[in-house]
Amino acid sequence: MRVVLVTGAAQGVGYTTAKTFAAMGCHVVLTDVQPLGTQIATLSALGGSVSAVSGDISSEAFVTELADTVARDHTAIDVLVNNAGISMICPAEDTSLDQWQRVMNINLTGPFLLCREFGKQMLARGQGNIVNVASIAGLHGVIDRSAYNASKHGLIGLTRTLAAEWGNRGVRVNAICPGWIKTEMDEADQGSGAYSDADIINRVPMGRFAKPEDIARAITFLAHEDSFINGVSLPVDGGWVADASWDALRLKKR
Repeated sequence: MRVVLVTGAAQGVGYTTAKTFAAMGCHVVLTDVQPLGTQIATLSALGGSVSAVSGDISSEAFVTELADTVARDHTAIDVLVNNAGISMICPAEDTSLDQWQRVMNINLTGPFLLCREFGKQMLARGQGNIVNVASIAGLHGVIDRSAYNASKHGLIGLTRTLAAEWGNRGVRVNAICPGWIKTEMDEADQGSGAYSDADIINRVPMGRFAKPEDIARAITFLAHEDSFINGVSLPVDGGWVADASWDALRLKKR
């Protein structure tokens, strides 16, 4: 049975990804800063093989303890999904150092720590897969998101570097770059008045938000054990980054 660790698994893309891997017959280790009792009960009732460890992935002490716990219980993991992350919408000139650092700690430092600790275990076995959840904001700039954009650009850089370092040692590292997804994070961002449903729908060639299931399927695709894909940053965005049209032209074709 393959063992998969999913961070940020309490809700949204993380929970859906955990559910998808569990349905594939994997044992899934969920981790999140939030309690995970309800999620474990639900997935177990659906027949999934699951366990959970709650903690802060930006803490080096927690990540080290998590790696030791997983090694004790499962020897090693086959797949690491670095999904945990936070959003922050704020003009660059108003972004405090504390705000900047918090985003970096969770969105970039945490994934680095997890890659480092679980990567050691994978390298010792000569096999493993890591999928980092970046963003189209890691491929392009998005206004009022300087810290978030920088953290996701950094995550893509980390992905490429580890893919180059570890690919010939049996460990593949890839990233997915979602567009806007209908999740709890989106509800919070929209609640701030930053954008509307129409702003996103009118910009996406496929004419809708992504669903968590869209992202989960892309993650499981990149994590397939018999793949030659390594070091890619795969947009899962309905064509957002491919389309340089203006809104009136795009909408005219619908």
